[in-house]
Amino acid sequence: MATLKQFEEALRAQGMQMALAILEKMRKEEKKTRSVAPARRVSGRKMTPELARKILDLHSTTDMTQQEIAFQLGINQGLVNEVIKRGKWLTEDPQSEEAQARDKAKARMKRMQSEDTPIPRKQPVAVGAEEAARKPKAKSTNPAQLSIDDFLKVTSD
Repeated sequence: MATLKQFEEALRAQGMQMALAILEKMRKEEKKTRSVAPARRVSGRKMTPELARKILDLHSTTDMTQQEIAFQLGINQGLVNEVIKRGKWLTEDPQSEEAQARDKAKARMKRMQSEDTPIPRKQPVAVGAEEAARKPKAKSTNPAQLSIDDFLKVTSD
């Protein structure tokens, strides 16, 4: 099956200018009717127990998928999955795992803003240390097993 671009190239190769003109006119008409789909998530919503209950309600009373529920409520599908599978965010318990994670993140952001410094990232491992940790693989002693080096030797000879 040929792509539209391949089809256009074939028309050019055959010198079919009328067909190319029709194709261009069709493209312009299609662009006029094309619309830009709205973003799935314009702004994030704060997960609350009420929102979690609404997710469970939609999940139990409709045949909507997790993605459809997420789109309708303006959240991502992962949050919908967390509520359905694990029952997260159903209580306002300050000792819950997600509440503690949220509070730690807020404190970290507040601390970083007050220090006016960028959030530190994990530093990459030094290249020399990484290479030293790796040991070169021993060449296979099995003569039936070929490596890329065997092919390179044959082609360069």
